[in-house]
Amino acid sequence: MPWARPGARHTRDFEDMVLWLAQRTDRTSVSVLMRCAWETVTAIINRGVVELLNQRRLDALYRIGVDEICYRHPHRYLTVIGDHDTGTVIDIEPGRSRESLANFYTSQPDSVLSAIETVSMDVSSVYTSVTTEHLPHAVICYDGFHVMQWIQRALDRVFAESIRLPGHATADWKAARWALRTGENKLNDDKRALVNQIARTHRRIGRAWTLKEQARDLYRYEHPPGVARTLLKAWITAAARSRIPVFVALSKRFKKYFDAILAAIELGISNALVEGINAKIRLINARGYGHHSAQTLTSMIYLCLGGLQVTLPTRT
Repeated sequence: MPWARPGARHTRDFEDMVLWLAQRTDRTSVSVLMRCAWETVTAIINRGVVELLNQRRLDALYRIGVDEICYRHPHRYLTVIGDHDTGTVIDIEPGRSRESLANFYTSQPDSVLSAIETVSMDVSSVYTSVTTEHLPHAVICYDGFHVMQWIQRALDRVFAESIRLPGHATADWKAARWALRTGENKLNDDKRALVNQIARTHRRIGRAWTLKEQARDLYRYEHPPGVARTLLKAWITAAARSRIPVFVALSKRFKKYFDAILAAIELGISNALVEGINAKIRLINARGYGHHSAQTLTSMIYLCLGGLQVTLPTRT
């Protein structure tokens, strides 16, 4: 029938209204407003998403981000692939294994895969190996947030080893720790004076804080071609010669992942887009009071974040 989707028990206009509302509120509210069963709303969403996904085009896809999200405990994960340019979800695969990302690559035509130039991700050996196998021409970028997280943890360890307090940490100890973790450009006068005092009193902490700020500057500023490579090599050398065990070990890790870290700095690409998508997915999951199956949550993610255009029947 021209006025109904295949296998549907409602008109296309009715289902479009349900889809439009489901993009903006929870399914229980939609079922009450449209006077239909909660299961009916779910079936309409699943059916409508399948049709709208077939109409979506991925010809302009060339920069993607990959990440995983836990949607249900214990250990129920989804692998999410997002488009850096449109900010939409491209594909969702159950699990976070090698096969999860491989399923996305194998399901795409060669024309789409050949157009992908950059893939951002966390520091994951699983996703890296699959991407290298299916997209040998693509540049892999490791998320700068997770790289800086390594450095922050190393700084915390140096601080904890240098300033030991019995029992629980005092308020002054916590204030000093957070002042060291804060970026140099965000320090007020009091915190800046506190950091300078700690650096003068404890040379190891001062050296570790300097290394942290130098690493932040790699991501904060735009560098001319070739300069970022030189600066990153200089940072690795300084960390290796710092005589601080955690930073010496960190320099070896930077050497191992040098190309992926450098690519993220030079191209200015991080996984912030996919992390933002994951935050919205958590909101969708909470709005539906949890989802018992990956398929139901996947349909809601595509409907709300997949760039699908639902037209109200009152608009032509």
